[in-house]
Amino acid sequence: MELTAFSWTNSISPSFHFPRKFSSTRGCKGVRIWCVGGNIDVVDSNKADEMTVSITGATGFIGKRLVQKLHADNHRVRVLTRSRTKAQSIFPAKNFPGIVIAEESEWRNCIQGSTAVVNLAGMPISTRWSPEIKKEIKNSRIRVTSKVVDLINDSQDELRPKVLVSATAVGYYGTSETRVFDEQSPSGRDYLAEVCREWEATALKANGNVRLALIRIGVVLGKDGGALAKMIPLFNMFAGGPLGSGKQWFSWIHVDDLVNLIYEALSNPTYNGVINGTAPNPVRLSEMCDQLGSVLGRPSWLPVPDIALKAVLGEGACVVLEGQKVLPTRAKELGFPFKYPYVKDALKTIVS
Repeated sequence: MELTAFSWTNSISPSFHFPRKFSSTRGCKGVRIWCVGGNIDVVDSNKADEMTVSITGATGFIGKRLVQKLHADNHRVRVLTRSRTKAQSIFPAKNFPGIVIAEESEWRNCIQGSTAVVNLAGMPISTRWSPEIKKEIKNSRIRVTSKVVDLINDSQDELRPKVLVSATAVGYYGTSETRVFDEQSPSGRDYLAEVCREWEATALKANGNVRLALIRIGVVLGKDGGALAKMIPLFNMFAGGPLGSGKQWFSWIHVDDLVNLIYEALSNPTYNGVINGTAPNPVRLSEMCDQLGSVLGRPSWLPVPDIALKAVLGEGACVVLEGQKVLPTRAKELGFPFKYPYVKDALKTIVS
C-alpha cells in the first residue's frame, strides 16, 4: 500500500509533496494518518507547522534577524516595506529564495492568508528630538500599527491571520532609579510612556479572535546595530564611560533572545498579552559600561556629562540619561529559556 503525503497551508499556493513509501507506521514521529475514500493520506506534522509570516520593520536591526531565522527554519516570509529597493538589497533573492517583498499597496494581499503578522515598524528614537521628530516618532508607530490592524480585521475569517505579535517598549513604564517594573506595573507619565500607551491601544483593536502578544522591548544588544553600534566606537577611541550619572537602570536584551522570544510568541498559544522583552538581570549603566570596557580591553572611567548629551540629543537625551529596572516576569512564567541572562556573557559573545 502506498502512503502519500499531501498538505495544504495558509499560503497563496498549496504545497505538494511527492509520494513516499513506508513499510510500517510504527515509530514514525510527526505523522498523522486518515482514511479518506479508501485512500490513506499522511500529513507530516512538521510541514503542517510551517508558518507564513508577514513582517513590518523587517529591514531593521531586529527584523533582519527575525527574517533570517524564519527563513532558515523553512517558514514563508513576507516582508512588508515602504522601499522595495532597500528590502531587496538586504534580502537578495539568491540568498533568500521564496521571500515575498511587498510595498504598502500590496500589504493587504500579503496579510490575508498569513498565519501571523509581526509588527516592528517605527522611527528610531535615538536622535535629537524636535517637535516634528517627536510627532513622527509617535505617528510612525501608530500609523503602521493601525494599517496592519485594519488589514487584519478586514480579512475574511478563513484568510485572517491567527496571531499578531506587535512591538512596544519598556518606555511604557516611565523612568525611575528605585522602582522595579513588570508587566503589571502602571504606565508612566512622560512622552515615551504616552507613545507606548497609544501604540499598544492601537494594536489592541485587532479582531478578538486574533491572539495578540505585545512585546515591551528593552535596549537591544547585538552586532552591527542597536545601542552597541554607537557605544563601541567611543570605547575604541578611549572615550568610553558612563552616560550621565551611571546610576540609571539599563534594561537590556541580547538580540538573539529577543528574536527567539518573538519566534516563540508566533507559534506558542500561551504567549498572549503583554510580555517584557528584557533579560532577567538588568544592570546600572555604570556596570554596563564597565563590562563593555572590560571585554573590549578599554578603560571605562571617563563619564559623558549630561550637558554634552543634551547638546547633541536635546530632549532625546532622556533616553540614555534616564532608565527603568524592568523584569521579564511573564517570559519567566512561560518558561522562556534566556540564552544570555547576564550582560557580561552577552557582551563577550557580541564583541568576540
